[in-house]
Amino acid sequence: MSPEDTDNKEETAQTANEAMSFTDHLEDLRKRLFRVVIGAFVGFLACYAFKEDLFHLLMKPLLEVLPPESTMIFTSLPEAFFTYLKVSFVAGVFLASPYIFYQIWKFVGPGLYDTEKKFIIPIAFFSALFFVTGALFGYFIVFPLGFNFFMGYATEMIQPMPSLREYLSFSIKLLFAFGLAFELPLFIFFLARLGIVSSKSLRKHRKYAILMAFVASALLTPPDIISQVLMSGPLIVLYELGILVAYIWGREKKDRDSDKDDEDEDNDEQK
Repeated sequence: MSPEDTDNKEETAQTANEAMSFTDHLEDLRKRLFRVVIGAFVGFLACYAFKEDLFHLLMKPLLEVLPPESTMIFTSLPEAFFTYLKVSFVAGVFLASPYIFYQIWKFVGPGLYDTEKKFIIPIAFFSALFFVTGALFGYFIVFPLGFNFFMGYATEMIQPMPSLREYLSFSIKLLFAFGLAFELPLFIFFLARLGIVSSKSLRKHRKYAILMAFVASALLTPPDIISQVLMSGPLIVLYELGILVAYIWGREKKDRDSDKDDEDEDNDEQK
């Protein structure tokens, strides 16, 4: 592809983007948010039918490490009822995550070039996949290690009696934190396609990224060293994966392909 063709496509995308006024963007945002809410609500209704199974599934990592004489408690009358609602809603969000991410990327779509809009459906799919994978990592890896760490402070005089409200808040925060953290490679892919970042710049700022990984884990996870280390580690690995993604699919690749085409054209002219 020649530089002229690239400039023409960029001008076409810019013209199409300018065709949408500010009110059009607000209307599109309202429409997308409404569809996201409907999708989450449908997921909630589907999951509410299995509320007890989902509740026991969420409680399982903690119940497995609780001492025999300990149990879960609730301190207000409607707390157990609202716990079932919250668990069903969270499960519904994860269930509807492919549709939710599709609506998010469709809202971003008008700002993309025509050659990049074809990635919306794959990106929405992988966004949901990475989001769920991050939550599963938190559930199967972080929860058992973190709860074992906390239960290590239990003694004969100090018996753990976790409340439903506090445990639910703690677990939901971790699930969403790890789900969002695992979106890092896709976020880098998006920035690389727009030419905002490159694999070279990402490698150059690796040490700052490692520092930010520990800062982000300290902000997103509860104040215990286990959760923070188990988040910062995957974040660093995902950042390295993002460097590879930026190298393969970023604007650098488009420039390399363009240079290669120009070289081929020069060779043909010389022949």
